Amino acid sequence: MAKSAKETPLMKQYNRIKAKYPDALLLFRVGDFYETFGSDAVKASGILGIILTKRGAGSTSETALAGFPHHSINTYLPKLVKAGCRVAICDQLEDPKMTKKIVKRGVTELITPGVSLHDEVLDQKKHNYLASVFFNKIWGISFLDISTGDYWIAQGNAEQIEQLLQSFAPSEVLVPKPLKKLFNEQFGSLFHCYFMNDWAFEESIAKEKMISHFQTNSLSGFGIQDYTVGISAAGAVLHYLSDTHHHKLKHISHIRPIVQDNYVWLDRFTQRNLELFQSTYPEGIPLIHIIDQTSTAMGARLLRQWLAFPLKEKSQIEFRHEIVQDFISQEKQLDVTKQSLSQIVDMERVIAKIATEKISPRSLNQLGDSLGTIHQLKENLKKSANKTLKQQVNYLPDTNPIKKLID
Repeated sequence: MAKSAKETPLMKQYNRIKAKYPDALLLFRVGDFYETFGSDAVKASGILGIILTKRGAGSTSETALAGFPHHSINTYLPKLVKAGCRVAICDQLEDPKMTKKIVKRGVTELITPGVSLHDEVLDQKKHNYLASVFFNKIWGISFLDISTGDYWIAQGNAEQIEQLLQSFAPSEVLVPKPLKKLFNEQFGSLFHCYFMNDWAFEESIAKEKMISHFQTNSLSGFGIQDYTVGISAAGAVLHYLSDTHHHKLKHISHIRPIVQDNYVWLDRFTQRNLELFQSTYPEGIPLIHIIDQTSTAMGARLLRQWLAFPLKEKSQIEFRHEIVQDFISQEKQLDVTKQSLSQIVDMERVIAKIATEKISPRSLNQLGDSLGTIHQLKENLKKSANKTLKQQVNYLPDTNPIKKLID
């Protein structure tokens, strides 16, 4: 925004903060409202359908203005993020009543399509992946859902990377600035991309970032030490989270390699023709909507993942079939299990909110109740389940100590 000779103290403060986030739409807290100014106001007005007015109308400092009540942020924020905006939330950092000068303000959170913990932004039945790609002779790629802690790494040729992008369907893709043209040539312009400085993808910097995050001496324990190009992509993801003011990330406790030989690879044409996740007709119903009878949001996300990556290993397929057979042969046990699962909250996302210190007392109590339900379900299955199902149940940890702590 061009500066004016008659710039007010408030606008001086705004311009100083906006200069740090030139590519984000800045929501600037003024009293009981979040205000947007200049080109941000024009953009916000169009997306949100709110009135566009002017600040300092008729003066040399006249600028476009659009705003909404601060308590309505959960209504308006999802619309901005889903429109592909990066949104910087600038809050008042002190009580206006306690100062005679202009209120101190600062950006407390930067929300992007691929980085959000807000329930109103997230689709409960889908992962919200942030992806990162890097190229050095081969392609490296990483996916992270900050709302669940799911963190993946892979590398391969352009065709394999394209298949992963289609299957994971990230909300945002991080790309080094020098690779912008190559990325668009290989993968098109279907994704929301953010083009970062390429030094964040430097292998040594990325590796150090990951080792520091996981507090380990190396990455060997995750089985990814040979994914050198993938590590460049994965480390850049963590750097991006720091840039967007997300520093409390203890729920991201491991990273998993995508072993391509373990799955049937479905390219985008196969996925489209089979109508796995989207129908080719406006009135059509995709396969996922037909087979998804899950009782929890966690189960719905896992089912999507299984459908996108069909197993090839016979023993793993048979194990899943045996679990299904166990429930089919014991209808009463199936009913009890479904009833129990329907009472469980989205624990993955609740745990992420605890780690990031965004948890509410209500959600914490719901987690405690869910842990109690899981304990009871586990005891029921131990008594009546068949061998294969019992084996699976035994992997569940004891939830009682955490429930007592919450209580």
